[in-house]
Amino acid sequence: MTETYGQRLGEALRVENAPVIVTRILRAADIAVTEIRCDNPLPEMSGSMRREDAFAVALHLRDRPNGEYWEDGRGASMGDLRAGESCLHDLKRDPRGLLDKPYHVLSFYLPRAALDAIADDANAPRIGDLSYKPGAGVNDGTISCLGNLLLPALSHPDQANPLFLDHVLLAVGVHVAQTYGGMRPMSQPARGGLAPWQERRATEILRANLKGGVALREVARECGLSVSYFSHAFRRTLGVAPHQWLIEQRVVLSKEKLRDNGLSLSDVAADCGFSDQSHLSRAFRQTVGVSPGAWRQSLKR
Repeated sequence: MTETYGQRLGEALRVENAPVIVTRILRAADIAVTEIRCDNPLPEMSGSMRREDAFAVALHLRDRPNGEYWEDGRGASMGDLRAGESCLHDLKRDPRGLLDKPYHVLSFYLPRAALDAIADDANAPRIGDLSYKPGAGVNDGTISCLGNLLLPALSHPDQANPLFLDHVLLAVGVHVAQTYGGMRPMSQPARGGLAPWQERRATEILRANLKGGVALREVARECGLSVSYFSHAFRRTLGVAPHQWLIEQRVVLSKEKLRDNGLSLSDVAADCGFSDQSHLSRAFRQTVGVSPGAWRQSLKR
């Protein structure tokens, strides 16, 4: 279902290019995010998408004044939408809008099966419909921050870290379930971190997949934990999220490779799992504080 969500949404909103990211972090369902942008729309209604038990959360990336919006064929009051605001849409209610002004949005796709899996994972009762006002913008800082983290991945999917994408999209799903669905765990998870054997197993798997990356759910499964608990426990034990730890290990390996003057920076990047030299340089500078070239020069001095 999610594989075609970007295509279906693009067709409904009259755009040809709708890049999509899909995460299969949950055992029962996927979560997706699609970027939709149109700078010169024709003044027409959006198309109708197939009704299904799912929700879309649209993060607006540019101002959109005086919008017109309908659910189940009934008009909804819709004022000015500001960049950074979000709108919720129930796909069972055939949401449609007038496409008469430029728009740029990120649309998160959350099927019912994904929300159920999130609740089960949190040991919480499953939620009903989300609470929202049709057509109204919500200043949700969490959705805005998480959405903006995904923009570079949508522009350059070859540089996207699978662990990072899993982490962010799961965070969106949990936030929506809690904030708009009222999800509350029946019991709080244990506050401890990973057991020693779990830490060894997790880091072993991550190190073995420095180049290609590995899905977060696979590492969690090897440790006998749910994805959300594993992420919490990993950060508590090692001080960083799994995707950040993986990047740091790539940088550690790159330092070893940089000692070999026969390797170009492009060679080092390829050997350490970075998509290209610029990707290596960004991660290296963020972690070490200097560029890999400058660090190599410091060795000579």
